[in-house]
This record gives sequence, structure tokens and C-alpha cells, in this order.
Amino acid sequence: AVIDSGVPWTILRAAQFHDLVLTMAQKMAKLPVIPVPGGLRFEPVDSREVAARLVELTLGKPAGLVPDLAGPKVYAMGELIRGYLQAQGKRRLMLPVRMPGKAGRAYRAGENLALEGTTVGERTWEEFLAERLAR
Repeated sequence: AVIDSGVPWTILRAAQFHDLVLTMAQKMAKLPVIPVPGGLRFEPVDSREVAARLVELTLGKPAGLVPDLAGPKVYAMGELIRGYLQAQGKRRLMLPVRMPGKAGRAYRAGENLALEGTTVGERTWEEFLAERLAR
């Protein structure tokens, strides 16, 4: 709709924020056994990096579809949960499960991951956890 509107525009697509992944890990860590969807990968990005890029784009001229913004590393879901558990000093049994349906196929194919030419943020999941959980 925006693209065909004739109104000047800029669109920035960003990967999942670290905060979303943290919320998922916190909820899952409440379970005695954590089901971990196999093939599910994320490249979480720091919300502050996305905010800074949005400010930069807002202050500039309309640029159309700009390169996506993603985190510096692709992680399997199990790695993200394991990192959270270690940072919290918790231990849980993690059980690999298959995510069914179209969504499962899309995630296994990496369709949620950024494409070539993506702008890459600097702050890793590990750095985010160290800062966030130190509070």
C-alpha cells in the first residue's frame, strides 16, 4: 500500500530484537523440560541499534526499501536458550522437537533470516545477556 501510494517512503526491516528472544527464553525456562524446535534459527539484533538506524533514516530523504538490519550472528534456538540458562545459572533438560506445518518449513528453510546485503549490528546475544541480566 505504501509503495504504491505515491507518498515518499522508507522501509527498514529488522530481525527479531534481543528482547523478544529473552522473553521467549524466560518463558521456556519455567518448564522442567524445554521443547526446542529443531531448525529454528534467529539472528537477533539490538533494539538500540535499530532505533539509531531509524533516527538516521528519518532525518534523511526517503530511501525506499533499505537493507535489512540483523544481529551479527545466527543462533540456533537451542543456543539462545542455553546461553540464557547459563547466564542465569540454571539447568534444564532440552528436548529437540520438530516444528510442524508451513511455519516449521519456513523456519527450517531460514526464511526468517536476513538476506544477502543485510546491514549487520554489533551487539551479540551474549553481550546483551551480560548487560541485561547484570541488573
